[in-house]
Amino acid sequence: MKIAGRRAHLEKMESVVMTDIILNMFIFFFISFSLLYTFSPYRIKKLEVKLPQANSARPLEGKGQVNITINNEGVIYLDQEHVSKKALREKVAQQYTQNPGLAVILSSDRLVRFKDIVDVLDILNAVGIKNLNIAATGEK
Repeated sequence: MKIAGRRAHLEKMESVVMTDIILNMFIFFFISFSLLYTFSPYRIKKLEVKLPQANSARPLEGKGQVNITINNEGVIYLDQEHVSKKALREKVAQQYTQNPGLAVILSSDRLVRFKDIVDVLDILNAVGIKNLNIAATGEK
């Protein structure tokens, strides 16, 4: 009579345990890669703004400039960062006190309501900005 020993019991691999391990690893990697994709800086797209055309459009370069963009929905961005009108006033005023020769480049979509542009121009005037440029594309 042969008695089943402890050794025979340990040689078997339970498939349920293996399935649990593989499933947990799958869930871990699935969540990890989806979070990596969500917070990836390469995923953030640039602002899509269709600028109006002008005959005398030329590129502006130099330090001490701020880009203000208004998209076709009227949302305001200060250097690619979404801001409210109040925050725009505060941030531009802060940069203007640090650099009185601050140049502002205003980019707005062709379809933006004129009131949104006037509101931003009013904010810039209240801050005291003298060097204002309006972005446009050259004629094709």
